[in-house]
Amino acid sequence: MKFNNSIFARSEATKQSCRVSSLSWRLLRNKSRKLDFFLAKLILVSVFLTCTVYTQVNNIELVESIPVETSLDNPDIRNTQEVWLAMINSAQTTLDIEQFYISNEKGEPLDTVLGAIVAAAKRGVIVRIIVDGEMYRTYPDDVTWMEQQSSNITKHVIDFKALAGGIQHAKFFIVDGKEVFLGSQNFDWRALKHIHELGVKISGDWDLIRIYSDIFNEDWKYSEINDGKSWNLPIYTISGPDFMIYKSIYGDSIHVKPTISPKEFYHINGDKDLDEIMYMINYAATEITLQFLSYNPVTKDGYWDEVDAALISASKRGVKVKLLVSDWNLGKSAVEHFKELIQYPNFEIRYTSIPDYSGGFIPFARVEHCKFISADNITWIGTSNMSYDYFYESRNVGLVVESGKFTERVRDIFYKSWNSEYAHPIESTGEYMPRKRNHD
Repeated sequence: MKFNNSIFARSEATKQSCRVSSLSWRLLRNKSRKLDFFLAKLILVSVFLTCTVYTQVNNIELVESIPVETSLDNPDIRNTQEVWLAMINSAQTTLDIEQFYISNEKGEPLDTVLGAIVAAAKRGVIVRIIVDGEMYRTYPDDVTWMEQQSSNITKHVIDFKALAGGIQHAKFFIVDGKEVFLGSQNFDWRALKHIHELGVKISGDWDLIRIYSDIFNEDWKYSEINDGKSWNLPIYTISGPDFMIYKSIYGDSIHVKPTISPKEFYHINGDKDLDEIMYMINYAATEITLQFLSYNPVTKDGYWDEVDAALISASKRGVKVKLLVSDWNLGKSAVEHFKELIQYPNFEIRYTSIPDYSGGFIPFARVEHCKFISADNITWIGTSNMSYDYFYESRNVGLVVESGKFTERVRDIFYKSWNSEYAHPIESTGEYMPRKRNHD
């Protein structure tokens, strides 16, 4: 990882407003003309405010979903519905949405979000939506309904299995080319109310947001081809600065870098999720915390040892390794592997079990779904689960943040779940069963 010393990029409007400073200084030279002097001061104040406002919105913000009827809430972190609505309602020109799938229930929080998207389209915003082909066959109704509400809404279904063998699993959207949201949150009504999720809102820097826009545009082109025969056509080459300087809402300057998967996808020239994760683990000196829906080193061809080996090596050199997974991840093979890992020094594994909703059983919910890693003062937040296919075959996106204060806040979120009443240790003599995810 190489950090550059670039300053915040300003929008074109900001640049233009800052250029008027020369005029204001010319006016100030003639102090005998009181009116000109007054106008000059007004111009200088406006320039200062314009520049200040821009740097204030050039930031990273953590965004969380908390399962109702739990004690996992963090009052200082805004909830997903609030942030999504604010972003969508602010859209003026474009709204690009790439999701695994879209699944709504009337009267639930996502209903207001989909309504806001339709309202944006009706006021002239161009809305493009990409969903995964496999999941679209299961959840066609809501995205189809949205497309029917306005000619400004267009959906594409991408066959990522034909492209790279996996799925379109990324969860992100871009507003006016100025803001991005990415994280574990699907456009699923359960993700806003019954699942623990973590994401980030990114505002301001054109170079950073452009990379996510390029990823979206590439997938949009792929979904237009979508015949399984022309995937080798070059469309975009995505690259950007090594690191960009941002502000976190936690009060410090941070270095950030966008990341993408799949790792071997030849059209993409950006930083890969897995490469950055491996760097974090290999160079950690004190502590690594990992939280995922699932951790699975087993593949259809055998054993995937990249992350396993790196974590074991870290534990042997004295780094504390803590892995938190969901109770969906308690199949026999997974549990046997977890029992092997905890034999290494400094290696702990816990699973979380969120109680059922008082209103009755909800399929595919009541679970920890966050996907993030912290190693010393570096954090990766993304859309991948921890298994081979997510990094080598499927579309995912992420963000690396190098920052002491930001990482400390992320680690606090981790420990709130780790130390909660819902977390239970994996023990070498324990017996475990995966939780039911669907109706019998």
